[in-house]
Formats: sequence, C-alpha cells, structure tokens
Amino acid sequence: MSQPIAVIDYGMGNLRSVEKALEIAGGKVRVVSDRNGIESCDKLVFPGVGSFGDAMKELKARRLIEPIKTAIKKGKPFLGLCLGLQLLFENSEEAPGVKGLGILTGTVRRFRSGTLKVPHMGWNNIVAGRSSLVVGKKILKGVPNGSYMYFVHSYYVKPKDKSVVLTTTDYGIKFASAVAVGNIYGLQFHPEKSQATGLKILKNFVGL
Repeated sequence: MSQPIAVIDYGMGNLRSVEKALEIAGGKVRVVSDRNGIESCDKLVFPGVGSFGDAMKELKARRLIEPIKTAIKKGKPFLGLCLGLQLLFENSEEAPGVKGLGILTGTVRRFRSGTLKVPHMGWNNIVAGRSSLVVGKKILKGVPNGSYMYFVHSYYVKPKDKSVVLTTTDYGIKFASAVAVGNIYGLQFHPEKSQATGLKILKNFVGL
C-alpha cells in the first residue's frame, strides 16, 4: 500500500482546496506540519498564498526547511504551487535580503506596471518548452499544449537554468509558468482552481 501524499502546512497555504483536489485526483492525502509528517509520506505538495518573506519566516520557525530539502534530496516527488514554486528559488524582489530555499537557482521578480494589471489574475494559457519532452511528459501527460490555467500572482520565477522551464505563459513578457527537473515540479498557476485540466495535472502527479 502506497504512503500518503503530504500537503505541507506552514500557515500560508490554501490547504483545503489543494487537499480536496488531490483526493479527487485519486490521492491519499495527509496535511503535515513537522519533520515526522514529511518523512512519513512518499510525495510532497507545497502550496502557498501570501508573501515570500513571511513564508520563509514561518518555514524557519516551524523547522521545516531541512526536512523539505532532505526529502527532495532523497528523490521524493515534490510539487510546489504558486508561492510554493517561488520559494524553491534563491531570493525574491518581494523580500530583499531574505533567502529562499535555494533548491533551484534563480530569482523571483515582480511584473512591471504598464498596460497590464498587476496582479496577473485569471485564465491564461501554458505553452510547453523543450524540457517537456523529458521529465515534463509525466506531469503534462494528456494535457493539450496551450491549455488555459488559472493564475493569481504579482511575481514570477526567473530560473538561471533555462532547461528547467517546463511551460511559459505570456503576460506582457514571457515567463516560466511551470518548471520541472528531476523529482521537482513547480507550477505558478493553481491546478486546484483550473477545472478538469488542472485536475489532470494533479492526477499525473499522484500517479508518479
């Protein structure tokens, strides 16, 4: 019998909607908030709503940084959602001087004010990049290229290693809307709010 999927609770996640979507996708889910909870599960989902600086403060206070890094090093499938994706990187313009998890190299930048509204909110499409031919095939299996997903964010990730970019989305600029490398997946959009197509992505993650 497979172990449950851990939804990491660090005080800033939209946990219930993510938990429910994963269950609908066929996963056995457990909300966890400590090292033991993370170690007891074979997959990790890292949701997040809120600010980069506050989230890192909570992760540190709850002693979750090292357990998360250890789980990833051990090869457990890991899915970061929205802020949960951004926290994988080294730093963010939202919180100058605050270090992110640094699991992926690169930074998080704010959309510049212009003709488009910030935050980027609503439906937009995702376009698969070359990396989708390798690791990304697993999580995007059955998801048509150009599918529309639901976004709510003012910041976007800018990876140093372009090969980790799984999909891009155009919002004034072309930004990385999903990344994938090894056992790590990250989505800037909200699959739990993206109807049947988002549910398909979660189902693919459950099946990894």
